[in-house]
Amino acid sequence: MPSEGAGGAFGRRVERAAELRAVRATGMTAQEEAELTAAEEMEREKRRKVDDARRAEYLIRDAMAQGKFDNLKYAGKPIPGLGEGYDPDWWVKGLIQRENITGIGPKAILLRTEDAELDGRLDAQYSEKQVRDILQDFNRRVIDARRQLQGGPPVITKTRDVEAEVDRWRERRAAAAAAATPPPEPETKRSWWRRNRQGPT
Repeated sequence: MPSEGAGGAFGRRVERAAELRAVRATGMTAQEEAELTAAEEMEREKRRKVDDARRAEYLIRDAMAQGKFDNLKYAGKPIPGLGEGYDPDWWVKGLIQRENITGIGPKAILLRTEDAELDGRLDAQYSEKQVRDILQDFNRRVIDARRQLQGGPPVITKTRDVEAEVDRWRERRAAAAAAATPPPEPETKRSWWRRNRQGPT
């Protein structure tokens, strides 16, 4: 007994197509010929879909057996950038980061990258004058980039308050110096044997 539903209907069509093929040699009406053609087309379509699914499953299993999915870059790790806000310049930033490109690219992107790394660059300086010169040069280039109308991504990098940044540089420098200074060593007590040997002091 054929099953009900879509599978049962398809089975009935296949049986009907087999019957029509059997009488094809003896002659068919136009309606029977159209019915047979439709049934054959439906059978071919179903076979094609099943074959594609099986082919895809086979290729995936074959790739897994060959180890092509082993040691992927982000295996067991979160995908970078997933869940963050949309950044229209994501592809430029990714290219610059992947290829380690420096000094080339839209000014807006270069300034954003420089802004993110500016504190580290300032911390590497030894004098307040060097820090001020770097900040003034950075602010000048941000303002120049805002004035140019050459297209590309917008310049959203903010200028830095020189005095506030110098104060922050001093604080970071003092904190680093305090952390680098080793604590004073506690005075070691002489052992009882040394005290007895040296006698009373």
